[in-house]
Amino acid sequence: MLGANYFSSLTPEQAARALGRWAGSLLRHPTVVASEVLLWASDEMRVVAGASPIAADTKDKRFSDPAWQGPVWGRVAQSYLATRTSLLRSVDELGLDDKSARRARFALMQLSDAMAPTNSLLGNPAALKKAWRTRGRSLLDGTRHLTYDLRHNGGMPSQVDSRPFRVGETIAVTPGSVVHRGEVFELLQYRPRTPRVVSRPTVVVPPQINRYYFLDMSPGRSFVEYAVTRGIPTFMVSWRNPQPEHRNWNLDTYAAACREAVAVATEISKADQANLMGFCSGGMTEAALLSHLSQTGDSCVNAAGMAVSLVDTAATSDLNVFMSEETMRTSLARSQRRGILDGRSLGRVFSWMRPNDLVWNYWVSNYLMGENPPAFDVLAWNADATNMSAGLHADFLDIWQRNALVGRGQFDVLGTPIDLSQVKNDLYVVGAQSDHLVPWQSAYAATQAFGGTVRFVLSRSGHIQALVNPPDNPKASYYLNPENPASPAEWLEGAENMAGSWWADWADWVIERSGPTHPSPKSEGSRRHPVLDVAPGRYVYET
Repeated sequence: MLGANYFSSLTPEQAARALGRWAGSLLRHPTVVASEVLLWASDEMRVVAGASPIAADTKDKRFSDPAWQGPVWGRVAQSYLATRTSLLRSVDELGLDDKSARRARFALMQLSDAMAPTNSLLGNPAALKKAWRTRGRSLLDGTRHLTYDLRHNGGMPSQVDSRPFRVGETIAVTPGSVVHRGEVFELLQYRPRTPRVVSRPTVVVPPQINRYYFLDMSPGRSFVEYAVTRGIPTFMVSWRNPQPEHRNWNLDTYAAACREAVAVATEISKADQANLMGFCSGGMTEAALLSHLSQTGDSCVNAAGMAVSLVDTAATSDLNVFMSEETMRTSLARSQRRGILDGRSLGRVFSWMRPNDLVWNYWVSNYLMGENPPAFDVLAWNADATNMSAGLHADFLDIWQRNALVGRGQFDVLGTPIDLSQVKNDLYVVGAQSDHLVPWQSAYAATQAFGGTVRFVLSRSGHIQALVNPPDNPKASYYLNPENPASPAEWLEGAENMAGSWWADWADWVIERSGPTHPSPKSEGSRRHPVLDVAPGRYVYET
């Protein structure tokens, strides 16, 4: 059970057990221990003699201070790196099965990252220099930050100063209105920015485990802002943050909500069909709905898109390294007992997938350097966590376990079995090359699972960076290959690197499937669906 799965949890106890099994295996293989000790000792002797070739990766920010190039601190870094290499190398020498080896390697990576000299005051020359320069003020500030995080952030270092980012004031500010409000979601209609718009609206389905507004970040970094500037009538689903009393909201609930959003958008737009664009778990929900529509003869959706969405759950992922029947039962029992899967707990799991970037980096800057967390809109959004209802959590775990989006008839949604081969809609699919949550190979499986024509693009960035990806970003690029061979590696080998953001490519693609243009409406809503509030609505504020 090594497939990608971000619907479960990791615990310190699981990592501790993995380390215990690794240590026990070492004891049963004394020759491996002796060999590694000799290799490690040899490396350390070369470090002491100043003859070691070991060097930190130039991209490793931990050792970027000039002091690490000196003879003393340079040896400290080399000694640490030699020890880290020896620990990880030992896993390969023990002959462990693949699953045990992956678990041991993950746990040792966590341990070795925590042991980095830069994480302690006496082992961090930059922190020592700043403490001296500020006469200890940086340490007082760091203590204040630590006290705050122990009291208010579950002991995790704060990643962001959220104060500059106020929903509806500085972020999520694309003009629009709430044109529908139900128990599960609000529907936002955005104001046109062009004299004419295409006929078919696009309904955006965000993930259920995050606020929608990562798709409407700061002006100039907003997906929906870009869409309306291209003349695409855009509607956004804003999910309600489920509470324990909503424990029974399941995939049927959310798929039906998406169908309702399409009905509202087409009525307001006076269109025969709508296009869909789903993100993350919203894309999984959309896929299930498309399967249902195809089997019931409901043609309300024309074309659809999915971005960084799990399709093939057999694709390997570090996030799922500790997944087993036992951990899945434990995770499910916890959400059933509470009625929800707590969003903050999920956020901590995601952080520990990249501890140097998302944990220890802030440990050093906040506590050792006494610096305030950075003000960054994506991190502010990430800290604004939401819950997942127990019912949806159970369904997603079931889909993951059965690999139901790739298989046929493994899981029912709205009374029909999921069978993506029956979905004949044109589909636009986005993967992210360095995605640590949804391996791009999992997203690529859509090219083989769906029955329609699929255009797959691969952004050269991570999970969220691939989505908050405005066209004026000079670093943005993506891979494109018009052919969809069965092998993801073969697809990548034949792909062309395209400069710019996939947003522009998607907009061209969806405009081609949105019918003729007509004058932009002068107001939002309709007689049947009048304006209820200005965007971003009410649900985005609910805690």
